[in-house]
Amino acid sequence: MSKKESEKKLSFQTRAVHEGNAIDSETGAIQHPITMANSYVLPYDPTDVNWSSASGNIYTRNGGANQKYLQEKIASLEGGEDCVVLASGVAALSGLFFALLESGDHVIFSSVTYIAVYRLLNELFNHKFKVETTIVDTSDIEAVRAAIRPNTKLIHIETPGNPTLGITDISALAELAHENNILLSVDNTFASPYNQRPIELGADFTVESLTKYINGHGDAMGGAIIGKTEYLDIIRAQSQVNLGATISPFNAWLIMRGSVTLPLRMKQHNENALKIAQWLEQQPGVSFVAYPGLESSKGHEIAKKQMSNGFGGVLSFGLKADHETHNQFVSKLNIITSAVSLGHDGTLIVFIGENDERQYLYPEEFHNGFFRLSVGLEDTQDLIDDLENALNQIGL
Repeated sequence: MSKKESEKKLSFQTRAVHEGNAIDSETGAIQHPITMANSYVLPYDPTDVNWSSASGNIYTRNGGANQKYLQEKIASLEGGEDCVVLASGVAALSGLFFALLESGDHVIFSSVTYIAVYRLLNELFNHKFKVETTIVDTSDIEAVRAAIRPNTKLIHIETPGNPTLGITDISALAELAHENNILLSVDNTFASPYNQRPIELGADFTVESLTKYINGHGDAMGGAIIGKTEYLDIIRAQSQVNLGATISPFNAWLIMRGSVTLPLRMKQHNENALKIAQWLEQQPGVSFVAYPGLESSKGHEIAKKQMSNGFGGVLSFGLKADHETHNQFVSKLNIITSAVSLGHDGTLIVFIGENDERQYLYPEEFHNGFFRLSVGLEDTQDLIDDLENALNQIGL
């Protein structure tokens, strides 16, 4: 049995600990050290070296040791053939689009996605590079089918979607895409590979913001694209080497360290978020709660089918209150921190107001402003008590 076949038989939790790691041959250390080098020794005759190659250690913009260790781990956790790790989640998204798309291509993308995707596809690629784009509610497979054109090259989705937590059926969309010779990419950041592995569900690419759950400690940035080597080699050459969005050795090492506890952390994120969503749903001052783990969620049945271990740590909710009262609510929280990002060990909340430019794409209940809550690893009851205390102080 090959090493690769042996690794596939190991559980997710064991691979999270061991994949990408080895004993350091020079020191005997049982963890790979941080290799803080920007250059590597050249062969005796360097005249035949391809200075833009990402296949060997030449220059850290082309790829470094810690990046490669992390790529091995992420590919394994996602169930993919290969992985490219870049400097941030947005670097991964833009790197994927830049390498795959050409003028005249058409892209369909989810109506609810990370703001950078909206910017990249709805504005920058469209206006600068003449890539045609169509925004679709990808939870509606027939709407996606109707949007397909002869020049459609890529369908990009995010499930659960940021920030409305909408769910798209990955398997059904993969089948539709491949029937029409279209590639499918899935932003898996809200779920993490612990809960959902899009490539195993038929997607061509998974994109992760490693900054979030896979790192898990709010102290490093990175992004990953997972897929087949034939495509990732193009991404390495075009988007990594020539655009230069390479991850630093230290960030790669930090994310590698954080990823070891991903399974343990996600269990707690999943458990906390579900209990808090259920509690919020019962509060008279709460106008709505969006979380795929709730039976009342529109996408609950599909989420149960494709999210194997839980529904993630992010939820959104609104209050039966005006704009100022939403801000007062946040000011009364003691444990929960008002900050962007998600997937941290601590719970974070952000108020998204009525003037959000993408409000027209959100379900109606989101139109009066809402909170995105990234539930952390604290004791569940402490978090509920914090929310309840804030609601009481604002009279809800």
